[in-house]
Amino acid sequence: MSADFLYGIEVVINGMMAGVLYALVALGFVLIFKASGIFNFAQGVMALFAALTLVGIMEGQVPFSHLINAVFGTNIHNFGWEVPALLAILLTLVVMIVFAWAVQQFVFRHLVGQAPIILFMATIGLAYFLEGVGDLMWGSDIKTLALGLPQGGSIWVEDLTSGFGGADFYGFFIDKLDMVATVVAAVLVICLIIFAQYTKQGRAMRAVADDHQAALSVGISLNFIWVLVWSLAGLVALVAGIMWGAKSGVQFSLSLIALKALPVLMLGGFTSIPGAIVGGLIIGVGEKLFEYTIGAPFLGGATENWFAYMLALIFLVFRPQGLFGEKIIERV
Repeated sequence: MSADFLYGIEVVINGMMAGVLYALVALGFVLIFKASGIFNFAQGVMALFAALTLVGIMEGQVPFSHLINAVFGTNIHNFGWEVPALLAILLTLVVMIVFAWAVQQFVFRHLVGQAPIILFMATIGLAYFLEGVGDLMWGSDIKTLALGLPQGGSIWVEDLTSGFGGADFYGFFIDKLDMVATVVAAVLVICLIIFAQYTKQGRAMRAVADDHQAALSVGISLNFIWVLVWSLAGLVALVAGIMWGAKSGVQFSLSLIALKALPVLMLGGFTSIPGAIVGGLIIGVGEKLFEYTIGAPFLGGATENWFAYMLALIFLVFRPQGLFGEKIIERV
């Protein structure tokens, strides 16, 4: 096999890995939209807040320490201990569940029956509120998320593939963190599908998604289901925050990854868990291949910033509901 062909395969594999990371963020959007009809603009900030909380707990940082020091003239920053990674992840998950309850109790419980645009505007306000709270709690400096996840290229993959293209081909460069993220995302998607299809709470969630009034008439609690759905979205945000935070550091630009999930949702559909994965793979592979074959040689590069949105816009013309979205049928 020629070296150019092998480099193309390497680009496809890396695109699939990147697509999985995009799909992790898109899953949070899908879960909330599927169960409540709310497009959650705050999903990216939830991933940022989860990552900030995880780092803060692991390092034993005192929440709101900057504010406390400014008000009372103290100089406290840390408790003096460190929390093991697994325990810190569990505590962070508890924080995200409490956040889900607070969102339902103090925001969306009062907006039942409002127009979808009102709910969407509420999530925009929630995003900026949560970003501000995260800044106050843990500070705005860039943090390192040290969970012991493998980093760098896989030597094993390079050695295994180095002989495929002759002396000029040195093997595939596959990031070990991307490989871990792919496995984690696959396990998470399988668990979510099993939960939605085969558990009582999952069936209730699907019933609420189909018809709120019909779900209420058979005794399903909307409040419980929405807290459950926001908790699951918090879990997905935590996983996405861990993977993206370990890859590029925990910083406030992490919240912008939600923007890359939008074309994923347009391709896969707003109500489909498998669609989020397929859409992520299409976007990831598409932007990497376009950059490799057209962007870098003919356009000077940097096409990954806009290619996903262009592809999604073209796709919307032919299938507005996405590959796996529910087809809209209206009686006229």
